[in-house]
Amino acid sequence: MASDKGPSGGDATSRRRIEPWEFEVFFDPRQLRKEACLLYEIQWGTSRKIWRNSGKNTANHVEINFIEKFTLERQYCPSIPCSVTWFLSWSPCWECSKAIRAFLSQHPSVTLVIYVARLFWHMGPQNRQGLRDLINSGVTIQIMSVPEYDHCWRNFVNYPPGKEDHWPGYPVLWMKLYALELHCIILSLPPCLKISRRSQNQLTLFRLTLQNCHYQTISPHVLLATGLIQLPVTWR
Repeated sequence: MASDKGPSGGDATSRRRIEPWEFEVFFDPRQLRKEACLLYEIQWGTSRKIWRNSGKNTANHVEINFIEKFTLERQYCPSIPCSVTWFLSWSPCWECSKAIRAFLSQHPSVTLVIYVARLFWHMGPQNRQGLRDLINSGVTIQIMSVPEYDHCWRNFVNYPPGKEDHWPGYPVLWMKLYALELHCIILSLPPCLKISRRSQNQLTLFRLTLQNCHYQTISPHVLLATGLIQLPVTWR
């Protein structure tokens, strides 16, 4: 049953929630906002309690801020498994990817799952390799889809009373396009998604350019999921 109230004023997490406008500008996949935002969850061992917080860029990227905060403030016990989930407005750059791998190697009981709204400078070879290195080291990386946006809105946003079901309706197409590009990165294929910004009217434009290697390597259902691609019925 839908509640007619927003997050409770007595909710211990309310002070760690971000405002709706912040969620909208940071996590809209169409926006190329320079700053980054991180929403994260930490769960220790078999405990059902989930500790949530958020962070933004400072002098460092949000990933580095998290690592420093975790290292300095948490009572880390190597014998207790720790599950960490990140919801990032931008995917990690290659330098942050390197720092994350170093952090995980020093904390082997920590597992990390990363959901991203957008791919950061995804055409850069170093950033692409950085994401592959993270995945090869055991990190799960996925593009945020509707369930993740809904989860973040409910658990990280100070939404207005009665608006727990009203997270911003971002176009699903953009989520599918970023997911397709992430497939290209994982499979070491050339970029297929090119993004540009038309400054005069603030439109973000995309262009999908597929080569033979994309058609030959990526599963047909992944290509068809965008709704922009029609493949022949007969396959060889």
